[in-house]
Amino acid sequence: MTDATQPSGQQPARRSVTYQRPKTTSRSVLFMDKLADRVITVGGLFVILAVLAIMVFLFWVCVPLLSSGSLDGRTAYKLEAHAGGTYAAAQVDEQLSIALDVALDGKVEAFHAPTGKSLPAPAFDMGGQTATTVGKTLQGGDIIFGFADGTMRIGTLLLKQIVVGEDTIPADAQKLDDRDVLSGGFVFSKIPGQFRRTSVETTLEAPVQIAPAGTAIRKVDYRVSGTAERPLKTFVSLDAAGTIRLSQAASVVNMMTGETSSEVTSSEIPTDVAADDVVALLLNADGTRVIVGKKDGTLLRFNTRDFKAPKLVETTRIYDNGTTLTALAYLNGDNSLIVGGSDGSTAVWFGVDRKDPNTADGIVLTKVHADFEPMTAAIADIRVSQRTRMFVTSDAKGEVWVRHATTERTLLELPEPPDAAGLSATIFAPRDDAIIGIGHNGNVALWRIDIPHPETTLQSLFGKVWYEGYAEPQYVWQSTASQDSFEPKLSLVPLIFGTFKAAIYALLLAVPIALFAAIYTSEFLHWKVRSVVKPLMELMATLPSVVIGFIAALVLSPIVENWIAAIVIAFAVIPITLIGAAFLWQILPKDMAIRLDGVPKLIFFFLVVLAGIYGAVQIGPAFEAAFFNGDFKLWTAGEGSGQPFLFLLMLPLSALLVFWVWTMIDSVIGYRPWLRQQGDIGAGSVEFVRWALLIGVSIAVSWLFAGLMTAAGLDARGGLIDTYVQRNTLIAAFAISFALIPIIYTIAEDAMNTVPEHLRAGSLACGASKWQTARWIIVPTAGSGIFSAIMIGLGRAVGETMIVVMATGNTPVTDFNLFNGLRALSANINVELPEAVKDSTLYRTLFLCGLVLFALTFVINTVAEMVRQRFRKRAAQL
Repeated sequence: MTDATQPSGQQPARRSVTYQRPKTTSRSVLFMDKLADRVITVGGLFVILAVLAIMVFLFWVCVPLLSSGSLDGRTAYKLEAHAGGTYAAAQVDEQLSIALDVALDGKVEAFHAPTGKSLPAPAFDMGGQTATTVGKTLQGGDIIFGFADGTMRIGTLLLKQIVVGEDTIPADAQKLDDRDVLSGGFVFSKIPGQFRRTSVETTLEAPVQIAPAGTAIRKVDYRVSGTAERPLKTFVSLDAAGTIRLSQAASVVNMMTGETSSEVTSSEIPTDVAADDVVALLLNADGTRVIVGKKDGTLLRFNTRDFKAPKLVETTRIYDNGTTLTALAYLNGDNSLIVGGSDGSTAVWFGVDRKDPNTADGIVLTKVHADFEPMTAAIADIRVSQRTRMFVTSDAKGEVWVRHATTERTLLELPEPPDAAGLSATIFAPRDDAIIGIGHNGNVALWRIDIPHPETTLQSLFGKVWYEGYAEPQYVWQSTASQDSFEPKLSLVPLIFGTFKAAIYALLLAVPIALFAAIYTSEFLHWKVRSVVKPLMELMATLPSVVIGFIAALVLSPIVENWIAAIVIAFAVIPITLIGAAFLWQILPKDMAIRLDGVPKLIFFFLVVLAGIYGAVQIGPAFEAAFFNGDFKLWTAGEGSGQPFLFLLMLPLSALLVFWVWTMIDSVIGYRPWLRQQGDIGAGSVEFVRWALLIGVSIAVSWLFAGLMTAAGLDARGGLIDTYVQRNTLIAAFAISFALIPIIYTIAEDAMNTVPEHLRAGSLACGASKWQTARWIIVPTAGSGIFSAIMIGLGRAVGETMIVVMATGNTPVTDFNLFNGLRALSANINVELPEAVKDSTLYRTLFLCGLVLFALTFVINTVAEMVRQRFRKRAAQL
C-alpha cells in the first residue's frame, strides 16, 4: 500500500542514519590518564623529597660548626717516681707517647702519657746547681735555665721520632699498652706496617754570665727564630736586683770538638721595677717587643727593635678594682696577651694602632676580648695551643678549662681535677686533642678532647669580630695565610654582601634594557620582525657562563679600564641620544614613518645606539681632561673635586625633577591643547625643542646640586666609588647583565603578549597612543609576569658562579665601590672547596655557604610568588 500523499512514480525517502559515539570513555584513555596522574604526583613528591634531602644534608654537615667540643675520655693515674716540688717545664709529643716534666734541678721525669708508667730519660747535667727559673719556647724543644749565681744555660729537650721496621723491635720489649712497647729507653708505637720510635734527648750548653755574679735570675722568657742552620736565640731575663736584660745568643760550633756554644750579647732595658712585683716577662718571636707584667695589674711595653737602646713605649693598667695579676702569656703568634687575675677573670689584650700621641709608637694595648666566664679561684697557669687560638687556664683549685680567645667561649670544663690544691704542671697536647694535668700530689689526669671547630659561632659567622691586627671589629673572610699562627676568619657577611652587590648592580643594568626591549618588541615592532628578533635574543641565553666570564676577564676588562671615562658618561649619552632620535622620528611625515616601520626603524635605532657609543668615546677624553684631571682612575683615588661624578649621579634625579615641574606648568598654561592644533611635523619639532631645553635645564640643575653637595663635604668617593681595580663589580655587572637580559626579556615579553587583545584594542580605540597603551594598560596587566621575570633574573644573578669568579678578582670586601671587586657565596665555594680538607672547619663552612645560598633563594622565590599572586589578582579584575 502506498502513501496517498506521495506523488506517483517517486521512491520513498531513505531515512538518514547518524553515527553516535559511545558516551563512555575508553579504558585505554582512563588508564593513561590515571597513569599520568600517578607519575606526575610521584615525580612531584620525589622533587620535594630531593629538595628536603639536600636541605637536611646541608644542615647535617653544618651543625657541628656550632658545637663546643666533647670529652672523649679521662685517664687517671699516679706517677710512680714523682718527687713533688716545682716543675717548671712540661711537654708531650704529638702522638701522646711520652710526656715530660722538667724539675728545677734538671731532672727530667718521663712517663707514658696513656698509662703513667715511668720511662727512662736523661737529665740535664747542671753540675749540682738548681735553677731559679726556666723558660722554653711554645713547641717545647728549646729550653733555658737561670741560676742563682747570675748565669744562664741554653739547652734542648727533644722528643725525637723516627720510623723503623717491625724487625727492629726486640723480642723482650715491655708492653705499655695495645699500641706502645718500651725497649732500651725507646718507646715504639705501632703504625700501619711499621713502628714509630720515640726517644728523649737533652743537650745543655756552657753557662753564660748574664747578671752580676751572685745576683739570681728570677724570670726569663725565651724565643728561637732564624733558620735551622743559623738560629737566632733571644731571651729576656729579670734578676733579683730588678734589672731586665735583653740578650741574643748566636750559636758557634767548635770545628775541632763539634761542641756548640753560644756567644751572648746583652743590653739593659731601662726600668725601675722590683723583682718581687713582676709576675711574668714576655718576649715576641723576633725579639722586638718585651712585655713586663706586674702584680698590681700594670703592663709595661718596651720597643726593642733597636737592640742597643730599648725604650718604654707604653704603660697601662689592666685592673682598677684591686684585682692582682696572677698569670700572663702570649697567645700563639706572640701578639695577643692572655691575662689572668686573682678574681678568676680572663681577658685578651693586643696592640691597636690608634696613632695615639700618649704612646711612643701610636699603638695602644687594648682589652679586646673580656667576656670570658670567670673561674672560681685565681688563675694559676695559662697554656696556649700551638695551632689555634685555643688556650687552657687552670686555677688555684686545680680546675682546668679550655677556651677560645677570639670567640670568648669556654669550650670545655674538664671534670675531676687531679689535685684540689692546684697543679704543678699543665700540658696542652700539640694536636689540641689532649690535656694533661699534673697535681702537686703526683696524681695525673689525661683528658682526651675533641674540639674540631673552636673558632665558629653564630657571632663569628654572621657578626663583627675583633681579630688580631685590626683596629676594630669587622666582617672578615680570610680562610688561609702563609703564617703558621694564622687565625681563620670565616665571616659569611662579606660573601652575602658580595652576592647581592653583584646581583643588584647587574639588575640595574639588565632590567631597564630587558623591559624596554620587551615593551618595544611587544607593542611597537612589526610582527614579522619580532618573529626574528625574539629568537635571536633568546639565543643569548645559551652562551655558557664560563665563556661570558672569560670574555669579560680578558677582553672587556682591559677595554673598560682604558675607556672608563667614556663608559661612565655613556650611561647618560646613550639614553639621551636614543630619546632625541625618538623625538626626531616623530617629525617624519606619517606616510614615510609608516613605510619605514619595521626593519628600517629597527636598523635606524640600532645605528643610533652605535652613534651614542661613538659619541661617548669621542667625548670621553675631553670630559676626562676637563672634569677628572685627565685621569679618571687617579681621580677615584682621591685627587681633584668630587663634583663631576656627583653631577652624573644627580642627572637622572634632576631630570625627573625638571620634567615633573614642567608637567605642573603644562597643566596651568595649557601647552598640550595648543600643541594638538599644530601639524604633525610642527608638533614633533616643538616637542624636540622642548625636550632639548628641559635636558639642558636638567644638566644645569644637576651641576648646581652637585656643587652644593660638594660644598657640604659630600663625595661619592669612599662610598659608591673608590680606588679603581681592573677586575671589579662594574665588569661583573656588564657580564652578568648580558646573561640576564635574554631571560628577563623573554619572560616579560611573553607576559605582555598574553594580555587580552580587547584591552589593547579598547585603549587604542579611545584615542590612546601605543606608548600610553603600553604604559597604562599592558605593563600593569602583565605586572605579575614582569615581576616574575625580574625575580627569576635575580635568582640567576644570585647563583652566578663562573662570571663572578673570572671577572671580579674574588676579593671578599664589604664596600659599595663599583670599581672594586667582590666575592659571592657561589664563587667562594668554587674557589675554596678544592683546597678544603674533608670535615675541616673550612669544609663545613663552605657547606654553610651553600645552605645560606639555598635559604636566600628560597626566601626570594617565596616573596616573589607572594607578590606575583597579588599582581595576578589585580590583573584578573580587568
